[in-house]
Amino acid sequence: MVVLSAAVGVTVWRPWEDSADATGDPSGITVSRSQCGQGWTDAKTGRQTLVVHNTGDAAAEVDLVEVRSKKVYGEVEGLGPNASASMDVQLGAGQYAIRCLIEDTDAITGPTVTVAGAGQGGAAVVPVTKNELLPLVKKYQAGVARGVADLAVKTDKLRADVDAGDLDAARADWLPAHLAYNSLGAAYDAFGDFADMIDGPANGFHALEKGLWHKGSGLKPVADQLAASVRGLQKDLPNEQVDPNDLGLRAHEIMENALQLELTGENDQGSGTALNTALANLNGTANVLAILDPVLKPRYPDLPEVLKWESRVRTLLAAHQNTPVDQLDPTTREQLNGAVGELLEKLAPIAAICEVRRGS
Repeated sequence: MVVLSAAVGVTVWRPWEDSADATGDPSGITVSRSQCGQGWTDAKTGRQTLVVHNTGDAAAEVDLVEVRSKKVYGEVEGLGPNASASMDVQLGAGQYAIRCLIEDTDAITGPTVTVAGAGQGGAAVVPVTKNELLPLVKKYQAGVARGVADLAVKTDKLRADVDAGDLDAARADWLPAHLAYNSLGAAYDAFGDFADMIDGPANGFHALEKGLWHKGSGLKPVADQLAASVRGLQKDLPNEQVDPNDLGLRAHEIMENALQLELTGENDQGSGTALNTALANLNGTANVLAILDPVLKPRYPDLPEVLKWESRVRTLLAAHQNTPVDQLDPTTREQLNGAVGELLEKLAPIAAICEVRRGS
């Protein structure tokens, strides 16, 4: 499993399941525009810790790559001047090099280091290029545009219900509109202020939900503002761009938010439809995975496990739609939380695998 962890301002990529400390004495490797990868003198197979020192005057990203395949076996991000960081790696026999990606400088590949021995190499990933992801992002954005258009139709209907004083119809139409928004998935970070206006903790859908199920009056301004925000998003959408790195990152974050906010009932303002929303979140995640499939399939051996747990979560959520979270029996809640937890564990490496990496 690939795990990203923070360490004194840098990010160290550790591509393995075991979180125990690596063995072997650290080796000091210098990183700069003039000395990329110098000082790697004790190369060996197996699990080990490499220590990289930035002796230059600019921040750097440091990759350990296999020369022939270009696979990345370890990386350190955001290594500032005069800073050091550990890179835990597990190497098999082969030829490797340190690649330095320094601000305002083309990628620099250090000297080739031959590693011999019988140790087994750990997980690695073939770098994803921007050219590989851009067509997928464009395809995703086209789908988001269709989704926002559908959302606008549904929120206009919801507004019309409220404006006409037909609160029964508004309660019936609130859920389809809310689910339409929550199915949009990885695009939400590109929505800027519209995201909070449409589905913030105390705004938009949630404010209207609270009013529809508890208050029943003074809802016209809330519904009008919600519909106007959605139309504003639709108009502004051509100016909003999804960061290519967000696709892989959101695949995990969407369901992480669902676990924290929907499966606990925290977001429920009275409709009792948190599990419906969680299922919409899952649909958003599934859409992201489908878009990323050409990149993930050759790079992530555990992708079938992701799909297996996605299916398991879907079955559980579908079986309990329209059931308020606080009315679930303990066994069902335990099954749901466990299945989503397993899915999150399998989704976690996707952000690192799909991260765009400079090779030149």
